[in-house]
Amino acid sequence: MSQITLIKNANVFAPRSLGRCDVLVAGERVAKIDQNIDLPDYLGQTVDADGAWLMPGLVDSLVHISGGGGEGGFASRTPELDVRDAVSSGVTTVVGALGTDAITRTLNELFGKAKALEAQGITCFIQTGSYQVPVNTLTGSVRSDVMLVDNIIGVGELAISDHRSSHPSRDELIRIAADARVAGLLSGKGGVVSIHVGDGPGRLSPLFDAVENSEIPITQFYPTHMNRNDALLAHGVRFVRAGGFIDFTTSTTPEILATGELRASRALRMAQEQGASIDQITFSSDAQGSLTNFCEQGELRDIEVGSIASLFDEFRRAVQDEGIELSQALQVVTLNPARALGLKRKGQIVTGRDADLILVDPDRFQITHVMARGRWQMVDHQLRAARVSV
Repeated sequence: MSQITLIKNANVFAPRSLGRCDVLVAGERVAKIDQNIDLPDYLGQTVDADGAWLMPGLVDSLVHISGGGGEGGFASRTPELDVRDAVSSGVTTVVGALGTDAITRTLNELFGKAKALEAQGITCFIQTGSYQVPVNTLTGSVRSDVMLVDNIIGVGELAISDHRSSHPSRDELIRIAADARVAGLLSGKGGVVSIHVGDGPGRLSPLFDAVENSEIPITQFYPTHMNRNDALLAHGVRFVRAGGFIDFTTSTTPEILATGELRASRALRMAQEQGASIDQITFSSDAQGSLTNFCEQGELRDIEVGSIASLFDEFRRAVQDEGIELSQALQVVTLNPARALGLKRKGQIVTGRDADLILVDPDRFQITHVMARGRWQMVDHQLRAARVSV
């Protein structure tokens, strides 16, 4: 039987502000948005939002859901994502990826963890590949992975301008992007290549080179960690002006910030000031990834683990500390990543789209309720996630 929920008296940010509205959810989708909707007493449940902000669930475009390999040796391997951490942080859609370690962390594990998160109530897509070239795949090729595996939406996170990357050539980048693009076109997916960008002097030059010497559109590449330093941010602004999307990482540490990294919220403000459209900028948490601090000689200084809670924290900081208008800051963690990755049913409160919703107390700027695919996963701060029907 389909579940029906009516949310009344909410200040709806879709992410654009719609004012005070009622939102009707039927099954896993938003069924209606109007000024005054009523349900018979015997039908479904009604929740009075009492003026709280109703927002789309957050879309986190880079999470190491199955854990990552620590650059400090085997003892520093990071743990997998706990679905309760995602839900309590308002994240209802995650995109899982491998990183530096594609030997002891595998695509099989990534696929299995994604299916587990789906069973626990949230939406999880994954990327084929890792930092390295040639690209590791499940089925033998990028094209068949994207076309035949339901939750594989692209390639990532492929590393450039980093001492840990395979230093892919221009032709290798073009071929990978072409394979992902064609597979995406044939299967109705984004087919995007998510790019890990290090702090090497090449910055985004490999991507500009690939785009300028092929017919691959710039939107087929999606570079992340663009808030590492001022110089990389400037290259990112150039990338946005050329039509691409860029991503800022919300997980960080005081030690990494001291080396010149910018908070994602501050980088967002600076990018706007330099003429970049906020419509083409996203945040991701890099949760469960290794937060590494290397010295100039490439030796590891310290290491911590990325947190999915940082995504909402930086969204809030963008509003409260950087003065960015609420609906604009919200699109950076909802609509924009969904657009960048081709996730057509995510990131908006629109009739017919997935009912991924969060209620936020406007006085405390805290999440109180989380709905994923039409079902409450957190109510009045109390988690219901991690219940699996058998």
